Amino acid sequence: MNKTLLARAAAACVVLYLLPGLALACDDCDCGDDAPAPVASSAAGAATDDTATAAPRTRLGLVRVQGASPSSLPTNIPTTRETVTREDIERNINATDSEDALKYLPSLLVRKRYIGDYNHAILSSRASGTGNSARSAVYADGVLLSNHLGNGVGGLSFPPRWGLVTPEEIERVDVMYGPFSAAYPGNSAGAVVDYVTRMPSAFEAHAKVGYVAQPFELYNTKATYRAWQASASVGSRAGDWRWWVNVNRTDSEGQPLTFATRLLSSGTAVTNGTPVTGAVAGLNNANQAWWLIGAGTQYRTVQDHFKVKVAYDVSPTLRASYVFGAWRNEADGNAESYLRNAAGQPVYGGAIVIDGKQYAAPTGADFAVTREKLSHMMHGLSLKSRTGGEWDWELAASLYDYGRDDKRQNSAANTQPGALSGGAGTLADGSGSGWHTLAAKGIWRPAGTGHVVDVGLQQDGYKLSYLTSTVSGNYLSDAAGALVNKVSGKTRLQSAYVQDAWLLNADWKAVLGLRAEAWEARDGRTDFSATGTPPPSVYATRKEHFLSPKAALSWQAAAETVLKASVGRAVRMPTVGELYGATSTTNAQYINDPKLKPEKSWTGELSAESHWGPLQSRVTLFAETTRDSLYSQTVFDAAANRNISRVQNVDKVGTTGLETTLGATDWLARGLDLSMSLTYTDSKIKANAGFVSTPGDTVGKWQPNIARWRATAQAGYRLNAAWSGNLAVRYSGPQYRTLNNADVNGYAYQGVSSLLTADLRVRWQIDRQWSAAFGVDNLNNDKYWNFHPYPQRSYAAELKFDL
Repeated sequence: MNKTLLARAAAACVVLYLLPGLALACDDCDCGDDAPAPVASSAAGAATDDTATAAPRTRLGLVRVQGASPSSLPTNIPTTRETVTREDIERNINATDSEDALKYLPSLLVRKRYIGDYNHAILSSRASGTGNSARSAVYADGVLLSNHLGNGVGGLSFPPRWGLVTPEEIERVDVMYGPFSAAYPGNSAGAVVDYVTRMPSAFEAHAKVGYVAQPFELYNTKATYRAWQASASVGSRAGDWRWWVNVNRTDSEGQPLTFATRLLSSGTAVTNGTPVTGAVAGLNNANQAWWLIGAGTQYRTVQDHFKVKVAYDVSPTLRASYVFGAWRNEADGNAESYLRNAAGQPVYGGAIVIDGKQYAAPTGADFAVTREKLSHMMHGLSLKSRTGGEWDWELAASLYDYGRDDKRQNSAANTQPGALSGGAGTLADGSGSGWHTLAAKGIWRPAGTGHVVDVGLQQDGYKLSYLTSTVSGNYLSDAAGALVNKVSGKTRLQSAYVQDAWLLNADWKAVLGLRAEAWEARDGRTDFSATGTPPPSVYATRKEHFLSPKAALSWQAAAETVLKASVGRAVRMPTVGELYGATSTTNAQYINDPKLKPEKSWTGELSAESHWGPLQSRVTLFAETTRDSLYSQTVFDAAANRNISRVQNVDKVGTTGLETTLGATDWLARGLDLSMSLTYTDSKIKANAGFVSTPGDTVGKWQPNIARWRATAQAGYRLNAAWSGNLAVRYSGPQYRTLNNADVNGYAYQGVSSLLTADLRVRWQIDRQWSAAFGVDNLNNDKYWNFHPYPQRSYAAELKFDL
């Protein structure tokens, strides 16, 4: 077990710092203007006349009430926490998607490749890379948005469903680092992200339009890609009822994300090939010479979002809430050849001759055409008490449903330009997949004891159903034909937890927790062909049980300094996709393993938090040991001309690191706000019976997608009530994508490079109702990669109306 750490248990109706002599406000939650006032636990030591006249001193405390809005947050948070508010987003971030709210938080990176990225925008954290989506948990108003049907993007894609929250809805976002709260499953090993969206206490209406332009130049692609956004929301309160409606449309063009290639070494003597021009010479991620012959996966995505929230105060201390969200997406993926024949016409087929050597003919896999139609829905229902007395409770349920999830793609033999109008292909159908959650929570505050106890029962169920079929006629419109492969299966996690926040005295607080979990995987089946050859794989039911203890201790070491330590175990269960998800498409194959072991982590933190006037700082040592780490490793098979992904357990991964933050408000000059973070991480594979090319080739290597150094810095200036500006810088050092670290060239397609970008935002509050903003992301036009190229310099403008 590694021990180290804990947390920034910052203010707000959860872990609360109390200032003697000051009234407690509940401005960090949505308690409503008629909610009972927050009161410190009697053990916290209420301010007396004597203490009120003493020098102000931060003190640890417990909370007597929570907000009325649905949330995944426990009463006390025993871990490092960072928060972004609605005001922070409006003033500092060119936010086009909800994940942009996390952009400048310490140690976090979302692999967002274009505006509206719906299939690869995975969150990474201290010891979890952008290939491990199942090591984080994202919630919005208590509804799980993380897609734990699978992990990463091998075969199918499983990023959080960010599109079910728009930036304009967000009231605040809390990020908790590490698996230190018993209220969350093992997916919290990396981070927990909790969005709270607006629920008005009076009538309000908002409208916003935005535009982004990205001039992009890479290889032989030179174009400007644009995005348009429009949103509107309205809400109010009438007696005991509150309601909120939000609609949003995003129409976005992304830059090309993939490239067709031919290794220089695969060239042969010329026999019957067509001489072509336009190929770009380069090096792949292993520094092998290759030709880049065209660009692909250039998306045009049109997404519609609709959200309705209703809350009813059954009594002054009991609220019922319901949320419905709908997300629709029509996305076209296109490709273009760089190759031209002697007549200047684009070449999409036939053997080709480049620089005197003949190479294999381009296929439909090189220049894939995809057409996707998706329609997903979510429901969330809760009944929550907020008496602030000895007992409070909550009942909650949520459902996420893949109502429609179609992806049509041309076959390898169906090349452009004919593929643009039809021909043979495949239809992949994910409809019927989804997940549901059930929870019963209780809060017990025994009077005079210094304890606040959270207890809960939870059930999370996941169902994956993914059918890929041939379409022999017109793949753009015809019904599904013969089966290519089908994946189906279910998992269920039933949990019980208890967490006790204990104020030992005015200077010491402990949070102790225990989580018991019963996991089941069942109905697993993989069909490989319509003929039954090979025969389908039908998998036996699996059941396993685990206990995960948690502990945290906080000490008020000085008037300005709090020291914290915490340790926790997390068991991350294999997902349905990892267990059963053997899929095959024109240009990719995924190989599953039904015998995967759960991933087991011990994580620890040691933190020191200090305040010196306008300055706030935190230094956190963190460590994690993970056994049986679950990894989906993707390699390119040049002979098959496709990506092959295989999921496996890595025996042991060890991570240690240091994270520091520094912030200041009105520092040196009134209106000047500064914040910065710096993270150092050493994350290595300590043991692994598996390998990539030769036995032992992964041991001692860096964990994929974890940079050694990461940093953020922001300088914001509020010139006056009307004008503000913010300059932000992000840095992430070199990293590897492969387990054996063979991808030594990060600045190439399928490589992972360092990044250093600067973002600018200027906001103008025109009058009480109108505001405008202009921004530039990637101001320095850094050309960086994470398998795919990231956006280059982008110009953003927005106009907003608030009533």
